[in-house]
Amino acid sequence: MLKYLSLKKWEVVGFFWIIILGSLLHFTFEFSGGSKLVGLFSPVNESVWEHLKLGYFSLTFFMIIEYFFIKNKTKNFFISKFIGIISMFIFIIIVFYSYKAITGSHNVIVDIGSFILGALLCQTISYNIMKKSIRLSDSFGLVMFTLLGLSFMFFTFYPLHLPLFMDSRGFYGIK
Repeated sequence: MLKYLSLKKWEVVGFFWIIILGSLLHFTFEFSGGSKLVGLFSPVNESVWEHLKLGYFSLTFFMIIEYFFIKNKTKNFFISKFIGIISMFIFIIIVFYSYKAITGSHNVIVDIGSFILGALLCQTISYNIMKKSIRLSDSFGLVMFTLLGLSFMFFTFYPLHLPLFMDSRGFYGIK
């Protein structure tokens, strides 16, 4: 049945997958008792950087499944996913720092809303790139997507001391 889904349907399924799995990943580090292995792909603190993992790794897990069903339907799979996830991140970061600058406080409802809208943006952009008949540099997209994932893992243990990496309690990375 899955092999008969169109590109558009795959991206819609992916949108819901990102929201559901991303929401579950929010709690996996705590539920694991602070496992460093789990911390590689789920947030280890309340920083914006660590919460971007929710979108990245939920999309990555979906991509692994999706690729085998649609690889022959598009020439731009990996570059579309890379551009989509970067768009999601930019959107979430802009929303977070904008509302926090205006209100001076943190709002979990806005954070959840920006995650959902970011997932929609990610999947919409991915779909629009995938359906293009011109071939983009898909191997570049795969390399960049992989490097982004490795950077999440690296900065969990060696975060930069910048606001993006600092959580609400002043911590950086894994404790």
